[in-house]
Amino acid sequence: MRVLLFDPFHGAAGDMVTGAPLALLPDRAPVIRAIASVVGEPDLTEVDRAGIRALLVRTRAGKGHRTLEEVEARVAGADAPAPAKEMALRVFRRIHDAEARVHGTVAHFHEVGADDAIADVVGACTALHLLAPEGVVVKPVALGSGNVRGSHGTLPVPAPATAAILAASSLLAVAGQGEGELCTPTGAALLSEFATLSSLWAEPARILATGHGAGSRDPEGAPNVLRALLLDAPGDQAGDRVDVLETNVDDVTGEVVAHAIRRLMEEGARDACAIPAVMKKGRPGHLVRVVAAPEDSPRLAAILAGELGTLGVRCTPMVHRFVAARTTAEVEVILGETRYTVPVKCGRAGGKVISVKPEFEQVQAIAAQSGLPARAVARAVEDAAWKRFGVDRA
Repeated sequence: MRVLLFDPFHGAAGDMVTGAPLALLPDRAPVIRAIASVVGEPDLTEVDRAGIRALLVRTRAGKGHRTLEEVEARVAGADAPAPAKEMALRVFRRIHDAEARVHGTVAHFHEVGADDAIADVVGACTALHLLAPEGVVVKPVALGSGNVRGSHGTLPVPAPATAAILAASSLLAVAGQGEGELCTPTGAALLSEFATLSSLWAEPARILATGHGAGSRDPEGAPNVLRALLLDAPGDQAGDRVDVLETNVDDVTGEVVAHAIRRLMEEGARDACAIPAVMKKGRPGHLVRVVAAPEDSPRLAAILAGELGTLGVRCTPMVHRFVAARTTAEVEVILGETRYTVPVKCGRAGGKVISVKPEFEQVQAIAAQSGLPARAVARAVEDAAWKRFGVDRA
């Protein structure tokens, strides 16, 4: 699978997040056209940043503050693919939500409401859409140090809006090398929206291409660039990486354990179960185990602790999980004189169907209508599914 990896070792600003994927595109015209539709045609320049060649994107933008509605109108009118514009709108809503958390109310955007920010967001989203990676990884974001001057005066790095955006995302952050603000709110919001895989993703992969987006500053001794790597991960399509969370409890009822498991599943756990166990002093208890996406682990661990009152949750990170490819097929079955169509979940491995499972809600509905037991309906649908796939289950 094709993976785009962003390495913000020296932070990220809007122009850098635009330049890095744009440098990977053989045809830059659609991105230039998208930016031009917002503020005018940009200047693209190859520059040197501490010995690294990088693409610097300069937009013909003016100053000014805009409301969210005004920004949304500008984005909606951009000459860009619809998915890119939808992504750009989500980026600005991330920024708006962060500013609302920081300031309480937001009458208009501040620095990120200027035309250059709109152009950067539309350009970056268009470039990502055209690259069409199957996954995006963002390594830990360097924040910088010291202070930054903005609309509200001199503030510590990271700026409050940047911190709020990162806090609402799955991204990791580090101080990084360098004085001043390395990661801006626009850069943080773009990378937060782009990331689809864990920052700790570590699959073996072949590097297909590299691109560097340049920042406007050129400090001595440090390349002010955002690096993007286009990777080909041979990736076992039959597997993924998960975290396994566990805790032992012996002082809660079965009803509480069942409620915790239900809540964890509702909150996005891949799986959850309780295994009977004999605890210290011979007390009966449970080993509660949760399978989670790595980016969800901290949140689910907090739910586990809160619901069960446990003082410790063990985490085995980045466990490889073999997963059968899953599809849904419509299977027809005749019961009595009535023909029914039932969705059936199919598991595949090695190009062959290895499991079938009809949707139980439909099975229940057919059972109620036909007067047959639900297990008989399910068996009939399974038999029809196996027959459709040419598997003899006799």
